[in-house]
Amino acid sequence: MPRYIKVLSLLFCFLSASVTAQTLTPKHIQASYEVTKNGKPFANVHEQFVITGNTYKVESITKGIGVYALFGERKLTSVGELTSQGLKPTRFELQQGDNPKKALLADFDWAKNSLRMTIKGEVKEAELAAGTQDLASYSYQFMFLPMPLKGDIVVTLTTGKKLNQYPYKINAEQEVLEVAGAPYKTLHLLPPVAVDPNKPQETKELWLAAEHHYVPVRILIVDDNGQKLEQTLTELHVE
Repeated sequence: MPRYIKVLSLLFCFLSASVTAQTLTPKHIQASYEVTKNGKPFANVHEQFVITGNTYKVESITKGIGVYALFGERKLTSVGELTSQGLKPTRFELQQGDNPKKALLADFDWAKNSLRMTIKGEVKEAELAAGTQDLASYSYQFMFLPMPLKGDIVVTLTTGKKLNQYPYKINAEQEVLEVAGAPYKTLHLLPPVAVDPNKPQETKELWLAAEHHYVPVRILIVDDNGQKLEQTLTELHVE
């Protein structure tokens, strides 16, 4: 086969793969969750993930139940670019109720590899590593990772106050969870075993919907005091 035909063939395959990837990426996801604290109703979460051209926006609103409603709504917002590696945040905001002192901002300066976090008016900077996400965007970045996920992965994200790395071990076998009235095949991400069991640390487990763009179906957080927050999917719409 002539060389130029081979080049054209490879180029066609590359373009086809890119078009397919763009076509398969959802433009709009709506997800609702119920949250329990130590097994009791705690809050409801409503999220929207929207892609417009080469940009994305995530909004996540948490409303407390009962006495927890007195804390006001917790709103997370992440905006940024859509790249060949997935989501590239440019700004993250967290607002708790109407108190401006509880607002957190994080600006991503990718040109300078710098993360600028504003906490109660004070600015804190950290080195920005490639692939870093925030509390709102990280849930929707899994769909862009090379599949199948296996072995160990590290999720780097900012909470708005600090920048952390979260290592996970991936369960090789899919687990089926019955949520929102339907079975979901899930990929289970487990935190590593604590080095010192006498010094408990906050852990987070994730169950990702393997057939629904790896949107989290269940999230289990156990803080260093043993308090458990469990977030379970109740409704999912993908367009």
